[in-house]
Amino acid sequence: MALTVGLLLALLVLDSPWNWVAVLAGAVIDVGESLLLVRWSRRRRATVGAEALVGRHAVAVTDLWPAGQVKLDGELWQARCEAGASAGDSVVVRRIEGLTLEVEAA
Repeated sequence: MALTVGLLLALLVLDSPWNWVAVLAGAVIDVGESLLLVRWSRRRRATVGAEALVGRHAVAVTDLWPAGQVKLDGELWQARCEAGASAGDSVVVRRIEGLTLEVEAA
């Protein structure tokens, strides 16, 4: 967009040598903006899959003595906690077996 504005200024408004300055400035701004946006979009990888849940904090919805349910990011999951946890306690996901989260009290 900046290059387009620079070209229009160069063709319609500015005299030499300022028309070249406007085109060059517009090109530099466009290239810099493109590089910045590419770098910003690659700043972190998307975390997906079951492995992304390990280490996350959840809240026990039911008593976990040893099995029950936890809420993680608004979703209910079946969970097991060998040490046990009461409803409302914060727990940490340690591993995943099938669709059951193995958790421990935080």
